[in-house]
Amino acid sequence: MKFPGTCIVCNEKIEINEIGLWAKGLGVKHEKCAQIDQLQCIVCGAPAGCPKCEFLENCDIPNVSQFCICKKCSEEKDAFSYYQKSTNKKFPILNS
Repeated sequence: MKFPGTCIVCNEKIEINEIGLWAKGLGVKHEKCAQIDQLQCIVCGAPAGCPKCEFLENCDIPNVSQFCICKKCSEEKDAFSYYQKSTNKKFPILNS
């Protein structure tokens, strides 16, 4: 990296001279974060359940959004409210 950045997967800093994978219009990822084979639930942080997901056949895990939610959280009474709060916390730029 020539400039510091923030990983779009884990939301942690990527420092100058660290290896990062950048795509125009998408952002930058740590090299290790680009190799993810299962996403984390945006609400609880547990595995989102990718191997059992109904969309697995159509999903390109390394290139999809980090906004997935696990089955357990999606079945909660106020699931959408929890989802919104977690998304706003992890991606505050979306509130602008």
